[in-house]
Amino acid sequence: MGVVQIVALVKPFRAGAVLSALDSSEIEILGGSVREAMGYGRQKNRLHRYLGSEYNDSFLPKVELTLFVRDEDLAATVRTIVSQARTGRMGDGKIMVTPCLGEFISW
Repeated sequence: MGVVQIVALVKPFRAGAVLSALDSSEIEILGGSVREAMGYGRQKNRLHRYLGSEYNDSFLPKVELTLFVRDEDLAATVRTIVSQARTGRMGDGKIMVTPCLGEFISW
């Protein structure tokens, strides 16, 4: 049995839907964490105006979901995250998958 770590950066207003979908699915989440993060990507260096002054939104608010699942649940987990997090606009987020070495994991 192999374990993988999934780190998903999603827009804050989609994080609840992603977590609800994962909770109601048949996917067994072995462990994880949720934290606020700031994203930096293709949206960088765009100047916006607010009340007459310009501001740069290079770092945009995101929610980072770090999940640990078994190898056999990887595809279903990624599909669930994408189906709930995708809005079709730039900045929807990123998903990174890292294999975990079993001898370094304890529950």
